[in-house]
Amino acid sequence: MDAGPSDQLQAVTAGRVPVARVLGLSMAAVFATTLFVRAVDPVIPRIADHFAMDPHTVALLATAFSLPYAIMQPVLGGLADAWGKTRLMTWALVALVVSAGIGAVAQSFPMLLLSRVMSGIVAGGVFPIAVAIAADLVTVEKRQVAVSRMLGAAMIGNVLGSPAAGMAADLIGWRGVFVGMGVLAAIAMVAALVGFRGLKASAASRVSLRALPATYGGIFHNPLAKICYGAVLVEAICLFGLMPYVAGLLAERGEPRASIAGLVIAGFGIGGIFYASTVSLLLGRMGERGLMLAGGTLMGCALMVVSLPLPWWLQMLDFAVMGLGFYMLHGVIQIYASELAPTARGSAMAMHSASFFFGNALGPVVYGWTLPAVGLTATVLPAGAILIGVGIVCSRWLRRAPTS
Repeated sequence: MDAGPSDQLQAVTAGRVPVARVLGLSMAAVFATTLFVRAVDPVIPRIADHFAMDPHTVALLATAFSLPYAIMQPVLGGLADAWGKTRLMTWALVALVVSAGIGAVAQSFPMLLLSRVMSGIVAGGVFPIAVAIAADLVTVEKRQVAVSRMLGAAMIGNVLGSPAAGMAADLIGWRGVFVGMGVLAAIAMVAALVGFRGLKASAASRVSLRALPATYGGIFHNPLAKICYGAVLVEAICLFGLMPYVAGLLAERGEPRASIAGLVIAGFGIGGIFYASTVSLLLGRMGERGLMLAGGTLMGCALMVVSLPLPWWLQMLDFAVMGLGFYMLHGVIQIYASELAPTARGSAMAMHSASFFFGNALGPVVYGWTLPAVGLTATVLPAGAILIGVGIVCSRWLRRAPTS
């Protein structure tokens, strides 16, 4: 059962900070942070050329971001509940600006790797916390729409970030990608410092750090936790493991431009934006079970289509279908995850994000082994079938507890 608007809403009211402003600033932070996730993918071949390295090794920059992101999530989620969600988000943005600066001036691959590790450590203090804030401020009946707006901000970052990164690499080099990420993170940081001023976390909303083991134990005691967290882990391995290799696969097919790789990857975000703009209609027509089943099917089939030798613009369209399917399923899972522990949503959403980014970290490693060993077709066909299975499992087993 959901606790309804939490003490965080009372804190917003007491601090005379409008709810819309808090959500808007959270969306701006999500947008800026999303660039750190996928913007490097289109420029992997350029970085490999610069440092005279194997592109498959350089592709592990994705793992260097995702693995520390996942590992730090339980810590950041607990800090958010104990220290204050908006305060943690602001300091995470400060650290992201610093990490982007290190990446922009890196003179060696280990230094560049360090910048990605650093950004991965702190980036988890933004998106999952923003979703937790939205869950605090919005009742469960309206939460799907509120969370979809957070997803929309993330998807706009994906849509603009990937092609912009590719164009920057084509025009001024890969370092420009890190400069751009740092500038946008700095803008979001300043906005947060100013806009969150006056927001006070109420004592009732705080969670003691000493109570975190019991808090996480209580979260996993909920049987839906295993389904939510396991589903997003598998999603990420099968789907996002491919992303760092998209530019290389396009180059093998005669399209070496980083800007085109960025556009193809941006197709995924376009599908996400379509989902965010139509979620109310989709939910009304299909219901949660229908969204999960259709989402898994679309996502899995679109991943299988990647094996076909299509022109880049059709690949971009396929990635849009893939993005739509992903968010149809993933968006519903997120809502269930936000209800696992209403009194410790930061921790619950942190574990959700940790599971997802563990998959993001493992995915490139898995694809880095299977692509050379068995080829693209033998890699994406079973991965697509697994994603369809995830949709079936979630649609069957995720059920909302009756409210009292």
